[in-house]
Amino acid sequence: MKTQYTSINPHFSLDGIPIHTLNIIFERFTRVIPSHSHGNGCYEIHYIPAGYGRLKADGKYYDISPNTLFVTGPHVEHAQSPLLSDPMQEYCVYFHFPGSSRVKKPSLLMDSFLSARFWIGQDAQGIHFLMKQLFDELEHHYTGYRNQVELLLSQLIICLVRNYEQEKKPEYRFADTNLYNSKSMIIEEYFLYEYRTLSLDILADRLKLSTRQTQRLLQEYYGKTFQQKKAEARMSAASILLGEKNRSIASIAEELGYSSAEHFSSAFKKYYQVSPGSYRRNTSGFSNFMKK
Repeated sequence: MKTQYTSINPHFSLDGIPIHTLNIIFERFTRVIPSHSHGNGCYEIHYIPAGYGRLKADGKYYDISPNTLFVTGPHVEHAQSPLLSDPMQEYCVYFHFPGSSRVKKPSLLMDSFLSARFWIGQDAQGIHFLMKQLFDELEHHYTGYRNQVELLLSQLIICLVRNYEQEKKPEYRFADTNLYNSKSMIIEEYFLYEYRTLSLDILADRLKLSTRQTQRLLQEYYGKTFQQKKAEARMSAASILLGEKNRSIASIAEELGYSSAEHFSSAFKKYYQVSPGSYRRNTSGFSNFMKK
């Protein structure tokens, strides 16, 4: 079950700082979301109203339960896995701040928000009710709904900062990027959801760019080549799928788009310096969680 709003793309500002909303999603997870990160100026807000799962962020593991709120800012590597017996549901809002680094004197509110590279905790500001209002407006298009959506998104940022104030937050600022919002969204969703059939030609076609321009864009935005991003996406998914003890190596290879188990095993060993079988026996984190 997934409800997604991408075409509305509300643009608004808080204290003079422009904010673009690239994606608004509600989803019940039935699959693993492999490790990925977002580019400069991008912040993804996740709120879990029900169900359970596990988050891996910057190499650390976090249990997810109802009322968990977490924010992943620029370049935070994160992956999610549902508890199969009671999979989590998630509201997700994806913000992009196209010119935040150029603001000389940002407000206390926006400085607090933009400096939080990663945050996780239990919500204490009524975000579940706010999310339900937001999706109600987006579904029914009441009179003035666009204005109301912008107000609710502004309120979401305020609620996030008020949650941050309960704990010490890290200082972290990022430079602006020249990438168009739509292109960054295409890139991230492509590697996140289509890692089985990744193709530079297909990605270039979706971006309306040449393959050379696409490679240059990936290098500028992520500091990685297409092949590096491809290996990263597949190997991240592989490391999670190996935690499912009932899955054979051959079935995982097929799931990831490899022509054979031998080809997959060779690629996995080259990436992680260990065979899939050894990784499965020795790894912890998601693999232990999936046995629950």
